[in-house]
Amino acid sequence: MDAKVMRNMPDHLGEHRDVFDGTTHDYVDVASSPAGSPVQIADTLGGLAQIKRPGVQMVVWRRELDLDFGGWVGQFDEVEDPRIRVLIHPTDTAKAIEPLLDRWGISKSKMRADFIADITDLAAEFGKVAASDLVDVRLEFVFDGACWKFHRDSVDLRLITTYFGPATEWVRPANADRALHEQRDYAGPIETMQPFEVAFFKGKLACAGDGIVHRSPAIAGTNDTRLLLCLNTPSPASPDPWQPS
Repeated sequence: MDAKVMRNMPDHLGEHRDVFDGTTHDYVDVASSPAGSPVQIADTLGGLAQIKRPGVQMVVWRRELDLDFGGWVGQFDEVEDPRIRVLIHPTDTAKAIEPLLDRWGISKSKMRADFIADITDLAAEFGKVAASDLVDVRLEFVFDGACWKFHRDSVDLRLITTYFGPATEWVRPANADRALHEQRDYAGPIETMQPFEVAFFKGKLACAGDGIVHRSPAIAGTNDTRLLLCLNTPSPASPDPWQPS
């Protein structure tokens, strides 16, 4: 994106919305899932490996991080390019991302180091579980309602976490077809992730057309901004592998 993008920051980390376009929705938190459920809960980073089990479509790691991105991101008012994307070996995460964070104007600090360490840990676990030496890392600010429709991703595996702002919404498999069909008119149960929670899920390429149905929260026209991390296996859409300069 060539033009500078002005950003409006929310006053708090994430928020639940009960009404979209005049339609009231029933939002529920992720509950513990019984064995055999297509959605499993992880208590640790290593627990994300449950995604390899047959029949499991998504694993959610419910976690909290001591990172105050509200104050950190609020240090600057505009971003030249709101997206970082690199194809890297996880051990190169810091070396690849540090100069790009410099470009964003994010000064070096303990929190920045902790932030990079978290991305490194997630990329390493993703690469291990996906059996991929390279990981497509996308870190971006989201200012609009892109991906507002319920959909399944055309990937094998994907990992996402929202570091700041409203997080990803999804529906359980039993409600998937209804949500896909009704879209904005869907008034059934919607589950919403919290900032810092991690979702590791299968796309429709891994599930013969199935996969977790989800969408981005509707932030268009609000003062909300999201900071989203998305990890994928290499694809034709990936950039060239990162090389040290």
